[in-house]
Amino acid sequence: MPLVEHIRELRRRLLVCALALVVGVIACYVLWEPLFHFLREPYCKANPERSCDLIVTGVFDAFNTKLRVSFIGGVVVTSPVWLYQLGAFITPALHKKERRYAAGFLAGALALFLTGCTLGFLSVGHGLKILLHIAGPGVQNLLTLDKYFSFLTLMLLLFGVAFEFPVIVVFLNLTGLLTFERMMRWQRGMVFCLFLAAAVLTPSTDPFTFLFLGLALTVLWELCVLVAWVRFRRQRHRGPVDELSPDEPSYVDPTPSQL
Repeated sequence: MPLVEHIRELRRRLLVCALALVVGVIACYVLWEPLFHFLREPYCKANPERSCDLIVTGVFDAFNTKLRVSFIGGVVVTSPVWLYQLGAFITPALHKKERRYAAGFLAGALALFLTGCTLGFLSVGHGLKILLHIAGPGVQNLLTLDKYFSFLTLMLLLFGVAFEFPVIVVFLNLTGLLTFERMMRWQRGMVFCLFLAAAVLTPSTDPFTFLFLGLALTVLWELCVLVAWVRFRRQRHRGPVDELSPDEPSYVDPTPSQL
């Protein structure tokens, strides 16, 4: 397509993403009450002997928090829509093999992000249980609405983005920049760096959260090593014919044969 058609196609894709995002934000705003009770559940479980009500100290704090959480919820809920639109815009310019890889990477990125957000939500309750009771029985913890949801959304985004780590590693392995032999040499150092990054990036100071994130990233790293090992085995047993790309035309010798 000419450049103008590409721009029109991009505009159409962005319009679909914007409409889906608006619908998702409105749906989360309308369903705020069940969404609020669901997101408040880690705090209630961490503080079972006291009321799990959250306080508001400003006039617009409740509205701003509700709007911000609805927007983030709309982005997460409509992620399959805008990821599909992104893939539909990019894949026509790719070869057959590249389209297969692009679809796999987009699906894997979405699944890993949602998995990371889920595990982050499960770990918040254990972290709050430690942080809220660290001062002793004589201290009453009263969390504000905006501070709690800021902490919660930061934890969910941290886990979700951190779980995109295998997508980058597998991509580097497919391009040949990160080989299986190099990954095996970096095993110990990589595990140490993953735990160090988890300890630095987690906003809470409790040991449970960073250990949970570090162990999860280590498991994902080992799965990436396994994928690299499978590709290494296949490349070692691959014949010279299999190394040809299906997108490259075969060579034809134009010289006439001797008759």
